[in-house]
Amino acid sequence: MNPALTVPPAVGTALLDDFSLEMTGKDVARLEEARDSIPPGTRINITFLAGEDLGMRLAAARAVKRLGFVPVPHISARRLPSRGALEEFLSGLAADGTAENVFVVGGDPARPEGPYADALAVLRTGLLRHHGVRHIGISGYPEGHPAIADGSLWSALTDKAAAIGADRFTGDVITQFGFDVDPVLGWLEAARARGVHLPVRIGVPGPAGVRRLLGYAGRFGVATSASVARKYGFSLTNLMGTTGPDRFLHALAHRYDPARHGTVKVHFYTFGGLRPTAEWITRFRQDGRP
Repeated sequence: MNPALTVPPAVGTALLDDFSLEMTGKDVARLEEARDSIPPGTRINITFLAGEDLGMRLAAARAVKRLGFVPVPHISARRLPSRGALEEFLSGLAADGTAENVFVVGGDPARPEGPYADALAVLRTGLLRHHGVRHIGISGYPEGHPAIADGSLWSALTDKAAAIGADRFTGDVITQFGFDVDPVLGWLEAARARGVHLPVRIGVPGPAGVRRLLGYAGRFGVATSASVARKYGFSLTNLMGTTGPDRFLHALAHRYDPARHGTVKVHFYTFGGLRPTAEWITRFRQDGRP
């Protein structure tokens, strides 16, 4: 029997204290539906996607705050067409009282749409502090990135962590989701060895259809071999079901060592399923099962 699956529920659920969720600017109605299932004060990240305009992003942050949660608006560096666009977004957040926490990421475009090639370039503008930002989230990739070499990823992570510390922000790292605990724990140890001591929120998928999960995994270069799929709890030959991260979380809790891995929390990618994810978390925290 796999010892990771026999961990007492209290151990497996302790990592869910202060979990965070992710939504898009189009998910405000879904957040309204899920509000009673989400603990007050939960951090909710708001993505910065193509096809969403300034008004939609600001409205989503306002909704998160209005419903009693902590908005964490994303800033996608390569999607910003100008310094003015960054200032306009930050000014709007500041005016609404939603600028204290942000998550800064490079973004998907192959070529920058403006002056910012990566997240570090945004951090170095000085505009975040000026507009009231106090906490900055940055990204981490335990299984690498399909378009960025590992050496560049490590340099970017250490440079961003150093910039956050030098400017006296608080911060954390949110990782891309995965199905296998082994690369996550190895990456955590490597990050700590490189001097990155920010809290890390391990990205996990909320409960979702297997086919949909595999689609996102392929997009982000997440390993999905047959052995990894079995470990996580689904089969590559049966794509019709739904699966959650219960095995992953039990395995993580079983092997997590604060002395080696530092402060670790959990971040849920909801794929639009805010209420199913929140209800899944509630059930899991109660008895360690979905």
